[in-house]
Amino acid sequence: QLQASGGGLVQAGGSLRLSCAASGFSVDDYAIAWFRQAPGKEREWVSRINLKDGNSHYADSVKGRFTISRTISSDNAKNTVYLQMNSLKPEDTAVYYCAADSGFQGDQASYWGQGTQVTVSS
Repeated sequence: QLQASGGGLVQAGGSLRLSCAASGFSVDDYAIAWFRQAPGKEREWVSRINLKDGNSHYADSVKGRFTISRTISSDNAKNTVYLQMNSLKPEDTAVYYCAADSGFQGDQASYWGQGTQVTVSS
């Protein structure tokens, strides 16, 4: 199960932190990714983190502004992935989704959470 939260309305240049509560995904096997979809546009991959070693990757459009991180619960029952978004731009406006997979392929994923809206005003 994946549950995203933390979206909202922010002015350009501001910051938001999204959270994705992930339960039922083995730390050894899964990665968590953030995607976003703006109105009228295709879904775009934003960032990805391996739950086991924290290895992370970013889309060029967010590199240097966004930071993905994770916390692992002691019993692996509920892990959380964060997306710290700084220096936000109006073009970052989108519905953000977290997703889980053992091997992401493009913009596809095996498991999806509900979206959280991020709106950046100019």
